[in-house]
Amino acid sequence: MPPTTHRTRRPRRRLAAVATAFGLAAASLGLWASDSSAASAVPTPDHVVVVVFENHAFGQVMGSSSAPYINSLAAGGASLTASYAETHPSQPNYYALFSGDTQGVTDDSCVDPGFSQEANLASELVDAGRTWASYNESLPSEGSTTCKSGNYAQKHNPWFGFDNVPTSSAHTFGAFPRDYATLPTVSFVVPNLCSDMHDCSVGTGDTWLKNNLKGYADWAKTHNSLLLITFDEDNRLSGNRIPTVLYGQPVKAGTTSGETYNHYDVLRTIEDMYGTSHAGNAARAKDISGVWTS
Repeated sequence: MPPTTHRTRRPRRRLAAVATAFGLAAASLGLWASDSSAASAVPTPDHVVVVVFENHAFGQVMGSSSAPYINSLAAGGASLTASYAETHPSQPNYYALFSGDTQGVTDDSCVDPGFSQEANLASELVDAGRTWASYNESLPSEGSTTCKSGNYAQKHNPWFGFDNVPTSSAHTFGAFPRDYATLPTVSFVVPNLCSDMHDCSVGTGDTWLKNNLKGYADWAKTHNSLLLITFDEDNRLSGNRIPTVLYGQPVKAGTTSGETYNHYDVLRTIEDMYGTSHAGNAARAKDISGVWTS
């Protein structure tokens, strides 16, 4: 099919600088203190792998017999029972999770590569001396910024929208390391349109996760590492309440948290794990708490 029309969005570096300056001044005057407060007690995993699935509400996955593996991870880890996406459709949520802002993206059309210069999780990690990569199922080739190819869709890959994230950090899923100790500090795994439950069933996605990442999940349980599973949005019928599951050695097994969280809180938590700055709305978000072993 022909590629969707690309749209260019203007960088907002100057506005961001003004906002940052205003924020610092306001903080010094005590007008707000959310970003200046000390980070909550979050762990510092050796590795974090984030997996993003698609378009299913909490009740369609959690407790469902169609998702035995995800539910087993929740039983051995933690489930956030009041986790919410930001908006509809898919793509703005990916930008929110990755950069603390939807970056003016309002639909699922492809964007011009590198349209934004704003801070994001990848650029923050690199600035902090950490490492980052994405592993994208059905990506045609390493670093490809193509709009769509078979079951691959660029709309699930926000890193391509930033000129401060090298395209070389976007890998095919086949490049996911077999030696998990060589994983970057933080990585995102993006299944294709079938494996992520968008075009195929919950059971298909659950089986894909077990077949492809159970090895990492088992390893993470004894190697100070974290697997974080979330969804971009719900099915538009449940107030955008989505499943979010955490699993690994830093997670208290069998924990259920009813605290309300969103994509900005997830981003903030990962940022605070590694002492980075806070991108966009993550500056006013909160850390996930009550689910860690210490």
